[in-house]
Amino acid sequence: MAMEPQRLMRLATVASMSVALILIVAKLAAWRITDSVSMLSSLVDTSLDLVSSMVTFLAVRHALVPADDDHRFGHGKAEGLAGLVQAGFIAASGCALLVAVVERLGNPKQVREEMVGLVISGLAIVLTAVLVSFQRYVVRRSGSLAIGADMAHYATDLVATLLTGGGLFLSGLLDLPLIDSGVAGVVALYLLHGGWKVGRASLDVLMDRELPADESKRIEEIARSHAGVIDVHELRTRSGGLTKFVQLHIEVARDLSLVDGHEIGQEVEMEIARAFPAAEIIVHVDPAPAV
Repeated sequence: MAMEPQRLMRLATVASMSVALILIVAKLAAWRITDSVSMLSSLVDTSLDLVSSMVTFLAVRHALVPADDDHRFGHGKAEGLAGLVQAGFIAASGCALLVAVVERLGNPKQVREEMVGLVISGLAIVLTAVLVSFQRYVVRRSGSLAIGADMAHYATDLVATLLTGGGLFLSGLLDLPLIDSGVAGVVALYLLHGGWKVGRASLDVLMDRELPADESKRIEEIARSHAGVIDVHELRTRSGGLTKFVQLHIEVARDLSLVDGHEIGQEVEMEIARAFPAAEIIVHVDPAPAV
């Protein structure tokens, strides 16, 4: 039996924290041995991964708490808050790395024992790639914003580790320490870009941005396909974590009884629910304008 989305989300948060802890220990040792600024950049990124994973761990657990008397729409926006915090961490780590790169460019040092760094980079690439693949599966099953933000962070870390490994190899092969610093600079800029993307997606949820145009179009098509629906208007949508909220007005024949109009509204609601099973749907039934 397939694992339910809520359980997958909890498992994903534990997996991300475990991978981050392993990689922090490994990269810390590699940085101390190699004195590589690009390895330091990867270590800083992974350390921020651990912090963001802990934020995700707490946010997911809060987001999965059922609706109560004080939060009738649930706690799903905790995921948006977590994503915004993660975006701040990503941007902060990118800025810190740029400072380190500027300092190292003014005082370049050749890396030592680059083979150690390459081995650690290889380990990090394997673990991170497995984790990102699992997180992508969880996001596909659950639509979780917090897990998606965490996945984006680790995907950034994967790219950073690939660049770090390449920088270490070329820096040692060509005896050019500036390659190491250049790689770290690229990683820092990539972090800033990743932080912007995560932050924008999180703000969309917190500010009740409409669902993607294709989903809104699909909802309207479902409503219009019912034989008893004459027109559809005032479609409003938003997302609150795992739950999507849909409100719309449908017009039915003026001479229908209240019971018949209500039944059409329920049928439209059920059809939309089949296409969007995690959505909360409100269908308001209006009489069509008099001719």
